[in-house]
Amino acid sequence: MVEEHICATGIAAKLRSQWDRDDGLGQNNNAVKFLGQDFESLRAQSLRSGRLFEDNLFPCSTSSLGFNELGPRSSKTQGVRWIRPPEFCRRPEFIVDGATRTDICQGALGDCWLLAAIASLTLNDNLLHRVVPHGQSFSQGYAGIFHFQFWQFGEWVEVVIDDRLPVKDGKLLFVHSAEGTEFWSALLEKAYAKLNGCYEALSGGSTSEGFEDFTGGVTEMFDLDKAPSDLYSIISRAIERGSLLGCSIDITSSTDMEAVTFKKLVKGHAYSVTGVDEVKMCKYSKNKVVKCVRMRLFPSFFVLFLVYCFVFSSREWDGVDRGVKSRLQNRSEDGEFWMSFSDFLREFSRLEICNLTADALQNSQLKKWSSALYQSEWRRGSTAGGCRNYPATFWLNPQFKLALQHPDSSANGDCTFLVALMQKDRRKKRREGKDMETIGFALYEVPDEFKGKSGVHLKRDFFLTHGSSARSELFINLREVSSRLRLPVGEYIIVPSTFEPHKESDFTLRVFSEKPADSEELDDEIIADPPKEVRLDESQIDAGFKSLFRQLAGAVISINVCACLCVCVCFIDKDLKTDGFTKESCRSMINLMDADGSGKLGLTEFHVLWEKIKRYLTIFRQFDLDKSGTMSSYEMRMALESAGFKLTNHLFQLIILRYTEADMSVDFDNFVTCLVRLETMFNTFHTIDTDKDGQIALNFFQV
Repeated sequence: MVEEHICATGIAAKLRSQWDRDDGLGQNNNAVKFLGQDFESLRAQSLRSGRLFEDNLFPCSTSSLGFNELGPRSSKTQGVRWIRPPEFCRRPEFIVDGATRTDICQGALGDCWLLAAIASLTLNDNLLHRVVPHGQSFSQGYAGIFHFQFWQFGEWVEVVIDDRLPVKDGKLLFVHSAEGTEFWSALLEKAYAKLNGCYEALSGGSTSEGFEDFTGGVTEMFDLDKAPSDLYSIISRAIERGSLLGCSIDITSSTDMEAVTFKKLVKGHAYSVTGVDEVKMCKYSKNKVVKCVRMRLFPSFFVLFLVYCFVFSSREWDGVDRGVKSRLQNRSEDGEFWMSFSDFLREFSRLEICNLTADALQNSQLKKWSSALYQSEWRRGSTAGGCRNYPATFWLNPQFKLALQHPDSSANGDCTFLVALMQKDRRKKRREGKDMETIGFALYEVPDEFKGKSGVHLKRDFFLTHGSSARSELFINLREVSSRLRLPVGEYIIVPSTFEPHKESDFTLRVFSEKPADSEELDDEIIADPPKEVRLDESQIDAGFKSLFRQLAGAVISINVCACLCVCVCFIDKDLKTDGFTKESCRSMINLMDADGSGKLGLTEFHVLWEKIKRYLTIFRQFDLDKSGTMSSYEMRMALESAGFKLTNHLFQLIILRYTEADMSVDFDNFVTCLVRLETMFNTFHTIDTDKDGQIALNFFQV
C-alpha cells in the first residue's frame, strides 16, 4: 500500500516553507514572489497578448493611495489619475546615466525617511541593483510591467507592479526625478507602497527602516548626546564592514524643518557618513592628531550644496599638511566634506548604522558579522507574556539561547554583539487602526544546570529569582529595537517581549556578533509522562463505588455516554465555573478508557476514569491560583506540565485556540477534555511508533 503522509494543514505549510528556504528560497538571487506574481511569466504574457500589464492586485484606486489623509474623501486624492509615463512624457527613461540622488524628489507624501534611504543606495551600485534589477526600460521589451526586490523580515521578496502612476494636475503626485523624464525612483516607491498595503502606509518612519529593507542589514541607533566613549572606533569598524551610516539633526518644530544652522548644516535632512580619518595638525595645534569624519548631504526633495564653514575651523584647516589635505580631497566626491569628530558629536543629534549581512558584501576583504535569524510570534494567551513587570506571565515569552565563546581582541575579555528585535507587518495594519507595539528584550545568564541543553524553556521561578545581565535600552514603539551589548564569555537567554502582556505580533529576532557565536531557539521537548493509573481487580473496588456503577450502568452493566454525563455531574463543584461536562467530553473520556472498542466502560475501566478525573480536579484547583473557578491560559501551561505533559510553544498555542473561552479562561470541562485527548493521542502515537524512533507514517485509513 502506498502510504500518504498526512499532516495538519498549518504544520504541512510550515514544513514546506522551511524546505523551500533550506533550498535557497528567499535569498536575493531567488526571491519569494510577492502575492505569487512572477515577473517573467507576466511580462511574457503581456508581450504575447499585445496588451500592457495591469496589476489587479494593486489596483488604480483610492484603496491603493490610502485610508485617511489619502483616503477616498480626502482633498489630496481628488482629481488623481493613474497614467503610464509614456502617456505624459515624450521620452520616458527608467534610469538615465546611472541612478543618482537628484533622481529623488519628494512629493505629497511624508516619506522623506524612505527617500533618504533610496538616496544612500545610489552610492553603491551593488546594493542598488539588488533592489532595482538590471534590464528594465521603456523601450526594448516594454510591457508596462516592472519589478523590484526588498528584504522583508529575513527573506528577499520580489514585487511586481504596472507602471500606472498617480498624477494630479499633470504632475506625479509622489516621488519624481528632477529631470522629469526618469522614473525608476517613482516606480520603486510604488512597489514599496504595494508591499506595505498602500502609499499612505509609508508616511512617517526612520531611515534605518529603509536601509534594512534595501540591504537586509541590521541598524543600531546612537543618541549623540549620550554617545559611547568608543563611538569613533564603532564608526571606523562599521565602515570597514561596508555598513551604511546616516545621521541627522533633530527638529523641535515644523518651522525647524530645513532650517540652516549657523554652521551651514540643514536640520531635518539625512546626512551620510562615508569615511573616517585621523589628521595630524602641523601648525597651531602642536602636532595634535584630530579624528575626523567625511559627510555627505542627502536632501529629500531638492539639491542643496552648502559648504561646511568650519572644517575643523579655517584656522585649523590651514594647519593641516598640504599632502594630507590633498589626500582627503581626493577621497571625497561631489557634495562631501570633512569635519572633526568632536564637531560631529556637537552638531548632530542622531546616528544610525546599518550593518550589512554577509550576503550583501561583495568585497571579500571587508570584515563581516557572524549572524543568526529567528522567526517567532507573540500570541495572546500563550506566548504574549509582556515584560519583566509582569512576572506571572513573562516566562511564557519565546526564549533564545546565545553562547558567547570568543572574546573580542580589544574588549577586556568580553564579547561584543548586537541584538535586533523587529515586529512584522505593522504598516499594513495601519488601515485597521493598529500601529507599532512597544517592544524590547532582556538577557539572562543560563544557570549551570541548564548549560549546554536546548530542550529547556525556563520557567517562572527562575525569572523571579534571577536578575537580567543586559537588556534593550528602551521599550519603544518602533519597528525595530536594537542594542549593542558586551558580556563575558558564557551562555545567555534572550527574552523578547511586548511591554504589556496579551499583545499579539509576529517578530524577527536577529543576533550579530563580531566573533562567531552559537545561538538557538529554546523550547520544551514534547513529553507525555502522566502518572500510571492503578487498575484494580473488581474484588478490590469499594462496595459503595460498585453500587453507584450498577445504578448508572443498569442491566447492561456498562457505562455509556449518557451515564457518563450523569456521574460526571458529581465532580462539578459549585466553585468551578462550568456548565458541566458536554457529550463531547464524555465521549473523549470513554474513548480513552475503552480497551475493547465497544463504546462503553466496564466497572474496572470506569474506576480508573473516576480516579483520573479526581486527580485532574486536584490539579485544576492547585493551578487556579486566584480561586476564580477557572484557570487563565497562562496557568494552564503549568497545570499541563503538572499533569505530565510538556509541550512546545506552537502546540500550546493550538491548545489555547481550541480550549479557551473568549476571555482566554479555561473551565474544568475544557481542562479535562484537553488532558484526555492529549493522553489519547500520545497513547495512539506510541502504539503506532513500533520502532520507537519518535516518528510515524500514517496511511489514509490510519488518519
